[in-house]
Amino acid sequence: MKPVRLGIVLTACALAAGLAATAYAATNETIVTVVKVTGISWFNRMDEGVKQFGQETPGVTVYQTGPGRADAAQQLKIIEDLIAKKVNAIAVVPYDPPTLEPALKKAMDRGIKVVTHEADNEKNTMVDVEAFDNSAYGAALNDRLASCMHDDGKWATLVGSLGSRSQVQWANGGIDNAKAKYPKMTLVETNLETNNDGERAYEVAKEVLRKHPDLKGFQGSSSLDVIGIGRAVEEAGLQGKICVYGTGLPTEAGKYLESGAINGIAFWDPKLAGLAMNKIAKMLIDGKTVENGANLGLPGYEKVTVSKGPGKGIIVRGQGWVSVDKSNYKQYSF
Repeated sequence: MKPVRLGIVLTACALAAGLAATAYAATNETIVTVVKVTGISWFNRMDEGVKQFGQETPGVTVYQTGPGRADAAQQLKIIEDLIAKKVNAIAVVPYDPPTLEPALKKAMDRGIKVVTHEADNEKNTMVDVEAFDNSAYGAALNDRLASCMHDDGKWATLVGSLGSRSQVQWANGGIDNAKAKYPKMTLVETNLETNNDGERAYEVAKEVLRKHPDLKGFQGSSSLDVIGIGRAVEEAGLQGKICVYGTGLPTEAGKYLESGAINGIAFWDPKLAGLAMNKIAKMLIDGKTVENGANLGLPGYEKVTVSKGPGKGIIVRGQGWVSVDKSNYKQYSF
């Protein structure tokens, strides 16, 4: 009888293990975050948020990926591969939103949940997450620049990519702000493209300084624009003579804030944006959505506003930007 009982026990154990494996397979979901480019501080910080979400959310596999250089075609290929792998959700920060429209439509047609960030013009997304109102953010940067320039003089704007919706909105928000409030400020170079590359931003800034030796200010959009501009200003010994403001990270901009080659930066925490995108992706997988006024449980996203997007999806906006200068940038560790 013992062998029979043992067989029954083994069979029961095998059945239980099989049921557990089936249940795990049914609940194990994959959310992949696709960024513009890997290996830069901004998206390294976002990856921290992605990993934290994975640690806090059992039964979900998460990871971040992206092209090795900022390139729309490479990002598109990564998304096509993820569609073929039948992941449950894709959270993407598009390098060039229109380029991704066909692929993101294909993803949604196949039941994959799509969340975007920095792309409020993306039609084929279910939810686009914005840390704030982009035009207001650009205007706030411009107010700081104008104050530094004493509301007078020549200035220029740089963007990482003309295809990057949010960066162009920040720059244009600054331009519109200056037109409305600072008539003595003269924009001499508009939205010069730097390819989200600090070296390219440095070369562009040097050319602007050569072309306009009486320039008084720069407003940058990519997190690497201010780094390149600051390097060019410092190299020319123009600290204190040219005002530089833009999006940046404290750890990267710190040395130029200290030298006076950059006057101030603004940013939102990419880690929190990564968490927000993945939280919303999980909500979509679970059949939920984000309501106006919802609290995502993250700083800057405690009371989001929800509006209709350009397609069938929605835009979720937080209130998450931070402004710093030499006096307080050390409060932030990223």
